[in-house]
Amino acid sequence: MRDPFSSLSRRQWLQAGLGLGATAALPGLLPALEATRVLGGVSYAQLLDRLEQDATTARRAAGPVRLMYNENPYGMSPKAKDALMASWMEHGWYDPPIRQQVRDTFAAHVGVPPEYVMVTQGSSEILAMLAIAYGTEGGEIVVPNPTFEDLPRYASTLKATVRQVPLDDRMDHDFYQMDAKIGSGTKLVFVCNPNNPTATLHDDATVRDFVTTTCKRTPVIVDEAYIDFVDVPGHRSMIDLVLKGESVIVSRTASKIHGLAGLRVGFAVARPDIIARLDRYKTGDPNVFGLHAANASLRDTEYQSFVKQKNREGRTMLLDALRSAGRKVTASQTNFVFFHAGKPTADVQKYFLQQGFAVGRAFPPYTDWCRVSIGTPDEMKAFVKVLPGAFA
Repeated sequence: MRDPFSSLSRRQWLQAGLGLGATAALPGLLPALEATRVLGGVSYAQLLDRLEQDATTARRAAGPVRLMYNENPYGMSPKAKDALMASWMEHGWYDPPIRQQVRDTFAAHVGVPPEYVMVTQGSSEILAMLAIAYGTEGGEIVVPNPTFEDLPRYASTLKATVRQVPLDDRMDHDFYQMDAKIGSGTKLVFVCNPNNPTATLHDDATVRDFVTTTCKRTPVIVDEAYIDFVDVPGHRSMIDLVLKGESVIVSRTASKIHGLAGLRVGFAVARPDIIARLDRYKTGDPNVFGLHAANASLRDTEYQSFVKQKNREGRTMLLDALRSAGRKVTASQTNFVFFHAGKPTADVQKYFLQQGFAVGRAFPPYTDWCRVSIGTPDEMKAFVKVLPGAFA
């Protein structure tokens, strides 16, 4: 018997399977899923330009434009989506070969042997495993405040002592005060560079000196979730310290520049003995689609450059508008901007929501500051037009 679906293109199959009658009903989806297959003869650069248009249209149609969670507005790369679709038959597998492949791909991407890498369910799982491995049995953890909250939150639930050190007057890590908090009971120190929510990047020499000195006393976790957006010449990852045998763990994620936040893929880089220790506390594995998408995206340097350039355009636009409005703003090296609104953050959120934009919540003690993620250039043009009203 003839397969009734054999003559259908993937485009037709998607329309039929989703109950949609027209291609227009899938803004931003078909070009990404089909990539060069449907748009044959179109260059990849042209496809990425189309992706930008589709992403803007789809996000606007979905409701308030999401500028609150530091998401990549373009989603995953077209090549990642092709890889995901091609792996569909593996959805019922345990232990798919891609698990090892993506570990090897990431190891090559950052220049370390594969045994120095663990692939996780987002970088949040790394922080959870670290909290268990180093924060139990009365362990102490030293963290800046505010910073990415998962590690101190996990550690607190495990009854660890979390010593939070306020940022300095430039909203940077206060390494002098952090060092003063480290004692004989300290089991782990957290550094987030660039930091979330402040978007600030420490100069390389200062943070490197702190990490190098501190890891002689206790392990240091350096969260580099936003390093792909850094534009400072000469800035380096702390991964070279791992290769020197130091007690340093570097966390990375596929959620930001790779746009895979919903598929949960992260990477820990550490000495093999530390990787083995953390492996005991893994709760599962990333899903097969996320692994295939991450594997393809790590190789898709053109897409990474595209996202970084578009982020730079939107970030510059927003920073210029805020400075023109006389607002204090940190020097962002991320895909978000942190600025002084001069009024409760909740009020600022309400105003922007009325204008069609969802922005970030308050991060105590900075309860009159606002964090705004960078959207597409067209979204940021619209955002800066309504920006002055937030300060009225």
